[in-house]
Amino acid sequence: MKNEIIIVSACLLGLDTKYDGGNNRNERIVALSKTYVLVPLCPEQLGGLSTPRPPSEIKGNSVFSIKGSDVTKNFLKGAEEALKFAKLYGVKRAILKDGSPSCGSNYIYDGTFTGRKVRGNGITAKLFKRNGIRVYSENEIERFLIDEK
Repeated sequence: MKNEIIIVSACLLGLDTKYDGGNNRNERIVALSKTYVLVPLCPEQLGGLSTPRPPSEIKGNSVFSIKGSDVTKNFLKGAEEALKFAKLYGVKRAILKDGSPSCGSNYIYDGTFTGRKVRGNGITAKLFKRNGIRVYSENEIERFLIDEK
């Protein structure tokens, strides 16, 4: 087993942290636990949001729930807490759930709650990238494995 610690969106490892109380378990990512130390984190929970919770989307520089509540502070706090963990353990790479307003690394939803996707990064993914942590989506496992070095 390699000693590299990889932060993974908790929902991708089967933990029920998704906004609707479910998860996005991905067997290919779970299988990486045979080779890496996978640490599940949910920035939205770290930021104080409950599970389940109303879905949220980024609009401009803020994050709003579908009910119209500004939850930007929760998302920023969750991202900062996730970054503290990453720094504490020397994490260099993370696999995060694409589309999430926290974890999206290729696309996010456009803020209209209509299901329309736009290129962009979630709050945590953006903070990780600014701090030198390589971020991969659940659809980039091959690239993750290639970038191992």
